[in-house]
Amino acid sequence: MSVIDPRYRPTTDEHRGDVETARKALLDSTMDHIVDMVLSVDGDTYEAASAQGRVQFRAQPEGTDWHIDVVAVEGVDPLVNQDPSHDSPLASERANPFPVRTANAYPFAFDQIVQLFDAPAAPDLVAIHTAGHNWEDQGGHRGEHGSIGVVQARAPFIMAGAGVRQAGMLARSARLVDIAPTVLALMGAEPAEGTARNGTRRPDALLARQDGEVITELLDPGSPAPDHVVGFLLDGTNANVLHDLVDRGEAPNIARLMSMGTTLAHGAMSSLPTITLANHTSILTGCYPGHHGVLHNAWWDRVRSEQIITNSPYHWMTSMDHLDPGVESLYAAVKRHFPGSLAVSVNEPCDAAADYSIFDLMRRGEPLPVMPAADEMPDATERFVRPVKDYEVSSRIDHTAVDQFVGIWGGHYRGASWPLPKFTWVNFTLTDAAFHEGGPYSEIAAASVRDTDARVGRILAAVEAAGVWDTTAFFLTADHGMEESDPGCTGNWADALDASGVVYRDEGYSFIYVNP
Repeated sequence: MSVIDPRYRPTTDEHRGDVETARKALLDSTMDHIVDMVLSVDGDTYEAASAQGRVQFRAQPEGTDWHIDVVAVEGVDPLVNQDPSHDSPLASERANPFPVRTANAYPFAFDQIVQLFDAPAAPDLVAIHTAGHNWEDQGGHRGEHGSIGVVQARAPFIMAGAGVRQAGMLARSARLVDIAPTVLALMGAEPAEGTARNGTRRPDALLARQDGEVITELLDPGSPAPDHVVGFLLDGTNANVLHDLVDRGEAPNIARLMSMGTTLAHGAMSSLPTITLANHTSILTGCYPGHHGVLHNAWWDRVRSEQIITNSPYHWMTSMDHLDPGVESLYAAVKRHFPGSLAVSVNEPCDAAADYSIFDLMRRGEPLPVMPAADEMPDATERFVRPVKDYEVSSRIDHTAVDQFVGIWGGHYRGASWPLPKFTWVNFTLTDAAFHEGGPYSEIAAASVRDTDARVGRILAAVEAAGVWDTTAFFLTADHGMEESDPGCTGNWADALDASGVVYRDEGYSFIYVNP
């Protein structure tokens, strides 16, 4: 249950009045095409409100979870549909383009709202943009995310290899926070007392703080635990699109993984806000953003009167300074459960406690891996590398990810000898750049999956060359989904907030701080 810290969210009548003024401005009918809903908390009561109605609810601890009580509904409840299977598979998604609120779904919405406002630095209001909102006038893209709507929240999730049940395509979903505890359970980690997502103690925790649950359907109890686990993140990849490309034979290496294990047909849902670093960190900690402390790409610290930025090239190497000290990374948990083991982080800002990380090299001022020239890369679609700068840069970065993996798994890298890692995480960035650029259904998005699939194949070949294929497990996911935006649906709610006369900050185009 959220406890409002007045240092961050003042509780005076004057402040409440200004927050209400800002809320009314955002919920004006003239903003309905770009504002899907506005989220808030007052005392122990949470609210999701739209121009057509609102729902208020409370959350009380129940076991290791929250018990949700809906206390009031006025008009149309914006959270009435929380079905994770909504608009899946791809044909269903494409038949419902730019879904309006009543044609959309918001999986795990109550939990999403509670966890965010648990953060001391949570904003006064969270403005959720509509499914079709195109941020072009603010430097946006054809493909978008950030909403808790199902297509923007849904990431793919595949688990395969040693110790994994071979169930094919399983008609269910999960949450990104479930991944870390599932990986640890797969490895054979023993539960110990930790902190549950509602803040109570839980005796079966696999991480120091654990918001997620083990997805037991993915594990084969009759098989020995893997000696090694390799995780892939394909940033910003739409799960339905990925499954379709696999079916069409355009991602043979990902298809190989799927044939070796289980794929969740309805994906794994990212956490509010459904943006990059908050959810990279959720995957690698098993905690929601409101609990692990990396709240958004940017937010406002009222105590220090300071804007906190984490998701930019300048800040990536220090972003984990904001990780809550009570939260344990997957790297740390692997080394705690399996003393003496090696945990490797490849091209990932969330690298706390990893034994190798490119961002650790940056922090120590050491030379970085050399990126190839654009015309020297294998597995790069020339049609897009040359004219699209983000495609070129991301391709070069992802090429170095393969080089780092192959070097470490080959036993010799950067002049040192390396034992085989117990856990290796590989972050690929190209898919996010391409899905943003052209939208999820574009040829540039498909090319990015093909290129990334080829790089995944080179990593799989390195695992085979190491002689441990049969004792290695794999998983593949993303930090969020990606949804096609409507080029005709533009606008900026800053106009309405400015006209209200309220003093505010809008961080990350969604976190509204009133009288900061």
